[in-house]
Amino acid sequence: MRPPEFWNRVGWEAKLLAPADWLHGASVAWKEAHAKPYRSRAAVVCVGNLSVGGSGKTPVAIEIARMLRERGRQPVFLSRGYGGRLKGPLQVDARNSAKDVGDEPLLLAQSAPVVVARDRAAGAHLAQSLGDVIVMDDGHQNFTLAKDLALVVVDGEAGFGNGEVMPAGPLREPVAQGLARADAVVISGEGDVALGRFAGQVLRVRLKQAAVELRGRRVVAFAGIGRPDKFFHAMEQQGAVLVGTRHFADHHAYSQAEIARLKSKARALDAELVTTEKDFVRLTQSERDGISALPVRAEFESPEDVAALLDSLPQPG
Repeated sequence: MRPPEFWNRVGWEAKLLAPADWLHGASVAWKEAHAKPYRSRAAVVCVGNLSVGGSGKTPVAIEIARMLRERGRQPVFLSRGYGGRLKGPLQVDARNSAKDVGDEPLLLAQSAPVVVARDRAAGAHLAQSLGDVIVMDDGHQNFTLAKDLALVVVDGEAGFGNGEVMPAGPLREPVAQGLARADAVVISGEGDVALGRFAGQVLRVRLKQAAVELRGRRVVAFAGIGRPDKFFHAMEQQGAVLVGTRHFADHHAYSQAEIARLKSKARALDAELVTTEKDFVRLTQSERDGISALPVRAEFESPEDVAALLDSLPQPG
């Protein structure tokens, strides 16, 4: 589903849902207080967030893994596999589809081994046999696995929305509560975000579209991600002539009929059909024919600060 509009403002809807909002935040605090986290032999970096929807976690996780490899480490991703039918723990391979393991693990697997597990502690048992640093894509609100470095990614434009916890707002838990467990905040894109009394490191990252020449090209774009408008806007900034757009819910499972209609629309408008990498991996091989994917890469403004954090991780013993 798409996030409701009132998540971006303080209105009567949020006030009406306030009691449920309190319960949700309290449940996260209760889980933290009663957790007995597993300590992996591998170091654990968690790339999480406080809000639902797209903040840029996955590109940041991929960049973290790249930087770890530069340092001679062996990163392995650990994902819940949201949207997939398999509970794991299992290592993602070429036989898996998005229906099996979700879209993000397929995207992550293009750069490092990936373990999918609903039970993160069980997943860590497998992951620690594949590498010496586990990079969790999401999991800031999961307390079954001890973390050595916790990064919270925040969209610079959206911030924390109306500041309310679900269902009254987009937050998974209160901001102060979540930031108290963070070693650093990663602000994605432009904008200033109020972080309250957070005293940790604040990093900046830009999500950059790949250098694909789009200037003057007629494009029909579609996306099923947290914030599709950002994707469409980025294409316009590169000079694409957007003659049509279509947005779907985050992690949307496309039907053959939907893809056929999109291809038909592009042909009728004499345009190319373009989507995100995350959407592209959810398509079958035949559905991908005639569709281009526009990759996104994370680029830290101060990579030396990120490097210092990664160099502080425990070494394999």
